[in-house]
Amino acid sequence: MTDKVRIRIVGRSGVETAAEGALGASLMETIRKHGFDELLAICGGCCSCATCHVFVDPGSAQGLPEMSWEEEMLLEGSSHFCDRSRLSCQIKLAPEHEGLRVVIAPED
Repeated sequence: MTDKVRIRIVGRSGVETAAEGALGASLMETIRKHGFDELLAICGGCCSCATCHVFVDPGSAQGLPEMSWEEEMLLEGSSHFCDRSRLSCQIKLAPEHEGLRVVIAPED
């Protein structure tokens, strides 16, 4: 068994990058580690801003945790909020996230 999962990250330019994330790491940390500086993550992952907003590909969304009301309230303030919106800081990578594909949301 491996301690990593493979994910795909699409930056704002539209370029898709294959990446590996450590199990238990946040999706936000993994995206930043792979050089996507456009994901600002200003609050550092404490769910108090929405600068780590991503769109999750519905075909790869299996196993994601339910959205908390705090996460939903922050995302609803975004002009880009949709049914695929998530805060990447609120997703801890787990084996069921193998193949997860996310698109970094436009900046508000």
